[in-house]
Amino acid sequence: MKVLLLGSGAREHALARSLVADPDVEELTALPGNPGIAAVARCLSGDPSVPADVVHLAQELAVDLVVVGPEAPLVAGVADALAAAGIACFGPTAAAARLEGSKAFAKEVMAAVGVPTAAAHVCTTLEEAAAALDATGAPYVVKEDGLAAGKGVVVTSDRDAALEHASACVGREGGRVVVEDYLDGPEVSLFCIADGRTVVPLAPAQDFKRVGDGDAGPNTGGMGAYTPLLWAPEGLVDEVVRTVAQPTIDEMARRGTPFTGVLYVGLALCADGPRVVEFNARFGDPETQSVLARLETPLAGVLLAAAQGRLAELPPLRWSPQASVTVVLAADGYPAAPRTGDPVTGLEEAASVGGVHVLHAGTRLREDGTLVSSGGRVLSVVALGEDLAQARARAYAAVHRIHLDGSHFRGDIARAAEQGDVTVPGATTPDVRSPSEVPVDLPGHELLYTGKVRGLYAPLDPATGERDDSRLLLVASDRISAYDHILDTPIPDKGTVLTQLSLWWFDQLSGVVDAPHHVVSADVPAAVAGRGVYVRRLRMLPVECVARAFLTGGGLAEYAATGAVSGVRLPEGLADGSRLPQPVFTPSTKAPVGEHDQPISYEDVEQLVGPGLAARLRDLTVTILRHGNEIAGRRGILIADTKVEFGVDPHQLADALGISAEAAMDGPVDWAAVDPDVVDVVLADEVLTPDSSRFWRASEWAPGQPQTSYDKQVLRDWLTSPASGWDRSSDAPPPPLPEEVVQLTRARYVEAYENLTGRPFTGAATTPNDSVPTA
Repeated sequence: MKVLLLGSGAREHALARSLVADPDVEELTALPGNPGIAAVARCLSGDPSVPADVVHLAQELAVDLVVVGPEAPLVAGVADALAAAGIACFGPTAAAARLEGSKAFAKEVMAAVGVPTAAAHVCTTLEEAAAALDATGAPYVVKEDGLAAGKGVVVTSDRDAALEHASACVGREGGRVVVEDYLDGPEVSLFCIADGRTVVPLAPAQDFKRVGDGDAGPNTGGMGAYTPLLWAPEGLVDEVVRTVAQPTIDEMARRGTPFTGVLYVGLALCADGPRVVEFNARFGDPETQSVLARLETPLAGVLLAAAQGRLAELPPLRWSPQASVTVVLAADGYPAAPRTGDPVTGLEEAASVGGVHVLHAGTRLREDGTLVSSGGRVLSVVALGEDLAQARARAYAAVHRIHLDGSHFRGDIARAAEQGDVTVPGATTPDVRSPSEVPVDLPGHELLYTGKVRGLYAPLDPATGERDDSRLLLVASDRISAYDHILDTPIPDKGTVLTQLSLWWFDQLSGVVDAPHHVVSADVPAAVAGRGVYVRRLRMLPVECVARAFLTGGGLAEYAATGAVSGVRLPEGLADGSRLPQPVFTPSTKAPVGEHDQPISYEDVEQLVGPGLAARLRDLTVTILRHGNEIAGRRGILIADTKVEFGVDPHQLADALGISAEAAMDGPVDWAAVDPDVVDVVLADEVLTPDSSRFWRASEWAPGQPQTSYDKQVLRDWLTSPASGWDRSSDAPPPPLPEEVVQLTRARYVEAYENLTGRPFTGAATTPNDSVPTA
């Protein structure tokens, strides 16, 4: 196999080492390469970002595969030109590379398929950026929309610094900036090889972006990395492939821009699971240096299979059990103003350390043969060891043998991991004294899932022990979450309030809302009486259906930044709590449990489910909110907004689309082909409760000020007050709630129930087991 490698950094040097180690590679050429790559491949001068030149060289060399290292050639369309010439290329087309070339586009794709990520505001003016900063709050995350070689991001608690970066970004011609919510938790880089359909993940790694020890100083292109991540949650890679990489690759194919190459998934492991920080369309630097050092499967064969759409045919990748640590040696003045032209010596001495190899990044040879620095990040020192301690010791022993005037490096790469000090914010342990906080052992039922506030059970056939596929048992708990944490302290009776209030609302909406609901029976086992219901098993639609009658919360933040909510333009001059002229449909993505749903437009919903279903969901959601407010208003409560979910019967879906029942339940569905007049759209989950809606006390409502609410705002206010002593921006979990906050929160839930239903709440089932709303 003849291979042409594009690029000149340490990442490309790592790729070159792995490519030439593949026994199938007979010739490797690099454009333009560097002095280190020249030791293992032929290097030719030229610009790898000029498509015509790359095609001409590939044809002249009769290469079998072109491997694109950096991002610039991809965005320039090199892969497109090679494809047009019939040359296999490992790297996405320009259209697919927009996942890296435009952070706004990447956010759009993530929203379309429900990828968990930070809420974001795309801004084109300084005024919009300022409003977005105020909406998100500190710490501020400001990202240049286009390519910035990993250095276009500012994360700071200084609003002026954030605004200065935003100003620089939007001040450029066509400039845009993305302002995001801050994601705390350790970051992880996962490279996913894709061939347009199939995804093969590599080993995850962690890199160090800031220039100084302890994550001090400005962001850089990366100062070091290590792998494996022994502290990472079990099953992380499989989860990310399932919830992030595969849906993204599928969406790109659906749009007619299949993605072939490396989907770099940058993650933050937050309290309730991984969230995407960013996508890149190529191998990351310096993580690639560490990851490829551990890959035992020949690399060229994997990349060629991806370029040819054959990844599904490959056996599982093989990995060395060793640890790998990469330390970057940077030039004086990096990252602000790196000095170049200084001699670099000691590389042979460094490479003599056991398990070490040195990769070139910013180097060049003078005419007299002297190796000198030519960039900010000059070298990557990579070490393998039996564990992180040995790999770190070897890496730093080698770094200290290299001499470059004024150079610097971080001394803490992988230190916390070696010492066992990397922690992943996680769901706090439920209060074992509360019976509703632990999964209930229910004879004749199999626990399928325990979520943030509910458990899901499958009834079992008493004769065969097999699952009843037609229905499920939904059990609400007293758990409560805030700011992406499940709190240690439950709210007594919350699960029962939500369940009984939903049952009441299903009854009120019957005959008004033209859709059946999912409740089958409230006759449930005694252990979950009052907080459990049997429901129809449905295939849920991939949209969170939100309607707003008043402006507040996330809708207010989006309005402040753009003047619209989910693409719906609103009148000027609205304040927090303003009543809208009429209820509006403001849908969002359906994110995995614990993640933030992302707002999307009605046009996005049409793309997800087709015009017919989109219109049906919109009309049903607005009708539910409008009718709910008519009833609640007579009882002294305003419903500011609500979120509802809908599903369809999988058997109806199978008949309508001519697919199997199994595919209708779990497989891909062409939602645009579903006729809502043929297939019932079913109201599911809960409806018009204090957890799915904002309830305000009507007698105290006044725009422009916080409203008296009937939900968990009481405890949210306490958590962010000085009284709690909790820093929301830290990795620490929230403290236990004081008894007075618990009781006040419970009282608000109960008050909402009693005011709406006109019934006293007894703390048990208040709807008779044999009295179930008619579906």
